[in-house]
Amino acid sequence: MLDIDFKYKDLISHLNRLKPFDPDVAVILGSGLGDFAGSVAVEKTLSTSELPSYPPSTIVGHEGKIHFAKFEDKKLLLFQGRIHFYEGYHLSECILPSYIADRLGVKYLIATNAAGGVNPDFVPGDLMLVKSYLGLNIKNELTELLGISGVKEKNNFLNFPSHALNNLIIQAAEDEGISLKKGVYWYNKGPVYETPAEIKMTAIFSGDAVGMSTVPETYYSALCGINTSTISCITNYAAGISGQKLSHSEVTETANRVKEKFERLVKRTLSLKFS
Repeated sequence: MLDIDFKYKDLISHLNRLKPFDPDVAVILGSGLGDFAGSVAVEKTLSTSELPSYPPSTIVGHEGKIHFAKFEDKKLLLFQGRIHFYEGYHLSECILPSYIADRLGVKYLIATNAAGGVNPDFVPGDLMLVKSYLGLNIKNELTELLGISGVKEKNNFLNFPSHALNNLIIQAAEDEGISLKKGVYWYNKGPVYETPAEIKMTAIFSGDAVGMSTVPETYYSALCGINTSTISCITNYAAGISGQKLSHSEVTETANRVKEKFERLVKRTLSLKFS
């Protein structure tokens, strides 16, 4: 048994006793999609503060709730709020939503987040489907944490992000008439925003957007064989691009402005037939 399994055995046992059904799809509700749970049929809501070993989120806009919900023919596991490395948590805590999803038998996971736009063709309010990730500064730590050594687990990265799930999201955007950008998400640990020089480096290495979340939990879910995709909301220009000082309030304001579009995209995706 890995240390992470021992650490969360009581949590998983607790969830298995309380869950009303076995979920099909997990959605991590980042900035801009926190109200999504209010638009689907929620069957049960759990406060993470009442769950054993579940760390509290300290970031405004990230409520600590887990919802079991239904939308059309899909049974959903919704994580309202996430756990960030820059809050001072260990990686085994940051990947907890994906860990729970895997232990509850979820086959598909959609992560959402707010990100700073690096690509000059992106503007605040755009939605970006992540076509690849740059997370070199976290890969080795995750591999060591999870004890990954087998060929099977490593080969799961060949379908990361999930080609099938990404295609469904693209189809959903077309159905809804939503302009969907595609790009590379560059992960930084934080806790501070990137410098203009770091953003220039990100652009040189083909990064289209930058953020401080998502990569740990999506790397983990991909290693578990879960079909995993990410949708980013471009909430601001990255440092040095617009000359404007970055602030968390700008991020939340933009995310709130486009949450209806964000919600439509996720709902349309969920309405499609998953193979």
